[in-house]
Amino acid sequence: MERIKQAIVKAKKNQQLSDASSPPPSDRSDRGFKSNNTKDQDELADIHYEKTRVVKLQKEHLKNSRIVAYDKSNPMSVTFDLLRTHVLQKMEENGWRTLAITSPTPEAGKTVLAINLAMSIAQQTNRTSMLVDFDLRRPKIGAYLGLRVDKSLNNILDGTAQLPDALVNPDLPRLVVLPTMNPVESSSETLSSKKIGDLILDLRERYKSRIVIFDLPPLLLADDAIALLPKIDCVIMVVANGMSTKREIEDGLRLLPAEKLIGTILNKADIEPRAYYY
Repeated sequence: MERIKQAIVKAKKNQQLSDASSPPPSDRSDRGFKSNNTKDQDELADIHYEKTRVVKLQKEHLKNSRIVAYDKSNPMSVTFDLLRTHVLQKMEENGWRTLAITSPTPEAGKTVLAINLAMSIAQQTNRTSMLVDFDLRRPKIGAYLGLRVDKSLNNILDGTAQLPDALVNPDLPRLVVLPTMNPVESSSETLSSKKIGDLILDLRERYKSRIVIFDLPPLLLADDAIALLPKIDCVIMVVANGMSTKREIEDGLRLLPAEKLIGTILNKADIEPRAYYY
């Protein structure tokens, strides 16, 4: 219990301050990226997508979906920039490049957090980010972004498309999304498969600049997330304020490898955003 209390208190404090991948090689100029190479940094800051579909997002739709990190004039975007800094520091310390976002129970806001964090990371000129919808029971990333696509992870799984066909750039430099447009039967078995394991490895290793964020199902809903976590470097657990019981939070934490847990985020807290100005 003490661990839970400490996590919630820490999350509340952080909330007051804080809550691109790369296309295929032919689309990118950052092969062999190294952060101390000025030329590579310049190329990474100016990426042009030739094969990956570029989809223009509707700002009003994003606003209604609580997606704010793309808009630096929105005071709440600072929240995700602060979270981004904490997450990247922890990942760099451990050489991690893949991050799972999950929650103990549904409706915690994990998908909204995952999208905003991916957008914030993509705005770092020495990083690219990729957002993957692995919540195969209730995929929502496409709906939150307002994406209308004819190829997605579903097509990769059934063999009717290759990875490059399903990638989408949401008109934001250095960010690429791999959406899942329809629920997948036998989702736990699918996520445990060699095909998914090989996909994760490919996404992780192709570019050193890439941070891959996976939106996973809730921990206590089924065993999907537990089946996938061994293949992912680290994890954040999102807890909705007043929506998960102490028992549910405890059970969720017990299911997560302690050495992989970056932190617990308290979401949907009644905290007024504060703008910073001169």
